[in-house]
Amino acid sequence: MPTYAFKGRNRLNEMVDGEREAASPDELRALLRREQIVMTQALEKGRVVSIPKLGRRKKVGAKELAIFTRQFSVMIDAGLPLVQCLDILAEQQQNAFFKDVLRQVRLNVEEGATLFAALEKHPKVFDSLYTHMVEAGETGGVLDLILQRLATLIEKVVKLKRSILSASIYPAAVVLVAVGAIAVIMVVVIPQFEQIFIGLLGPGELLPLPTRIIMGISRFLAGWGGLSLLIGIIATVIGTKFYYKTEKGKWNIDTLLLKLPIFGSILRKIGVARFSRILSTLLSSGVPILQSLDITAKTAGNVVIEDAILKVRAGVERGENFVEPLKATNVFPHMVGQMIGVGEQTGALDAMLGKIADFYEEEVDTAIADLLAMIEPVLIAFLGITIGSIVVSMYLPLFTLIGKLASGSK
Repeated sequence: MPTYAFKGRNRLNEMVDGEREAASPDELRALLRREQIVMTQALEKGRVVSIPKLGRRKKVGAKELAIFTRQFSVMIDAGLPLVQCLDILAEQQQNAFFKDVLRQVRLNVEEGATLFAALEKHPKVFDSLYTHMVEAGETGGVLDLILQRLATLIEKVVKLKRSILSASIYPAAVVLVAVGAIAVIMVVVIPQFEQIFIGLLGPGELLPLPTRIIMGISRFLAGWGGLSLLIGIIATVIGTKFYYKTEKGKWNIDTLLLKLPIFGSILRKIGVARFSRILSTLLSSGVPILQSLDITAKTAGNVVIEDAILKVRAGVERGENFVEPLKATNVFPHMVGQMIGVGEQTGALDAMLGKIADFYEEEVDTAIADLLAMIEPVLIAFLGITIGSIVVSMYLPLFTLIGKLASGSK
């Protein structure tokens, strides 16, 4: 069925636009009429070259999705019809792309599709975790409860990402300022001193070794060397991104990240917290365990952890208990295996996974705070030593000159 890009006016006489699937322009006109939209223009996508609107985001942020899910659960719990909920939520969205997606979901539901099937058509907004939990909620008649759990899960993931981001802002800012200050000193200030010192040197005299080293670095950075270094850094970053897109590159880089001192431990804790939180939410929502492990693996964020989860899934599918395949991966801490074993024996696996997630989320917060407290003095010391060394090396010739002047006056 072709997709049409349309323009029209709503019941408030406001201009609206969007996309709809329809067999023909006449059917599209009839569909829009049901939404109280008078169509003024319709173009079939693929037959025209569309020019995207500047400033229009074709993305839905996790925070936006969490707010939508929370509001959706409240409306369902209040007894509002599904179509009306989607209509209200679509109209109040400020993100035009998200508004169009929700309108299409509402239209599909109105035509008789399940909410799961309607959401599944938009994987860029609603991933497999989201859609399968909605499917479980629809099947069990507890959609409002499932949406509440989904909202809580998304909010916790957003909080975890925000804590990591906020912890990295300060060190990144300090490093950026330090690099900028050192670059200005080396490229702009040092050459001025070099000209002065050359004019003061007598026949056969040499500048002190530290001064000559700093001036050599300055000449390198101010010339083609600095440009070559910059191009090399950019090429390395781009090359690493392309390498990470390959299967081997992703495996090697993710393995290396988990083995890094300090940072590797934090990344492992983040992976355990994410695995436990998502799997707990899926299991408590009634999603079968094999399907839950599949979804959790896809959202792991690290290919090494993803592979470990898939090995656990294979073991469970063979009829083994949860713990033995988990321990065999050597990816998850021993304590996690013990706690999951207790949860499996007592029939409260989802609750135990929730407690593991709570514990490791707190561990991540503590580890990030400790790392930030350690990085701050290291960065300050590095900045002080670097700039101090440059300043001292520039003053050494002045000290020599002052010494000569003093001896000459005697």
